Amino acid sequence: MLPVNGTVANYSEEEYYLYTKKDVGSRLNTDEIASREREVAEQTRRATVARTTAETDIKVSLELDGTGRVDIDTGVGFLDHMLTLFGVHGFFELSIHARGDTHIDDHHTVEDVGICLGQAFSQALGDRAGICRYGTAFVPMDETLVRVCVDLSNRPCLHYEAAVPDQKVGSFDTALAKEFMRALAQHGGMTLHVDLLHGENSHHIIEAVFKAVARALAGAVAKRSDLRGQLSSKGML
Repeated sequence: MLPVNGTVANYSEEEYYLYTKKDVGSRLNTDEIASREREVAEQTRRATVARTTAETDIKVSLELDGTGRVDIDTGVGFLDHMLTLFGVHGFFELSIHARGDTHIDDHHTVEDVGICLGQAFSQALGDRAGICRYGTAFVPMDETLVRVCVDLSNRPCLHYEAAVPDQKVGSFDTALAKEFMRALAQHGGMTLHVDLLHGENSHHIIEAVFKAVARALAGAVAKRSDLRGQLSSKGML
């Protein structure tokens, strides 16, 4: 509760600052105001990406510092299931709505959702200053165990060794899991290593992959209060 124009209102400190910046402008120079506004923006790391082609129409909204609330509707049921798990286990606020030419197959929709989600991560991370950068996760799913390592290096690279025994899980083409991860890594500026350590059930393998990628990313995007710039001995990513 902060005073605004002599009254008391439910403004956060950041909102109060921005609301009253014109009044305090005489006491702050332009650079100080711009710096403070950047700090406020960085505290809510979010992005929205829209992509429309002749094959797909997609909108993705992502907030990195969330609680795992999701709203997913891609028209591909198994992908909806995987992205729901991704948001929940990564503690991301994630909304994805997509429509594509699934009367042909699911390939364009799955790949383009991966493109948009990767772009959303890249935009939400901004200049990638102050983040842990690296993340690792081991995720079991019954008989399956998957390891994922990620580096938010701005150098896209995918290593994917998570073969599944079946070509289909329901109507979903299991080869598309790798295509999704390739698009995510490419457009998110990620070095992403995905390895199946052991497993037999195709559903379990793909589910463990999505959960492990989410957990590894949650660690990589986490902020360090003692780190001001980018985590690089070169001084930049």
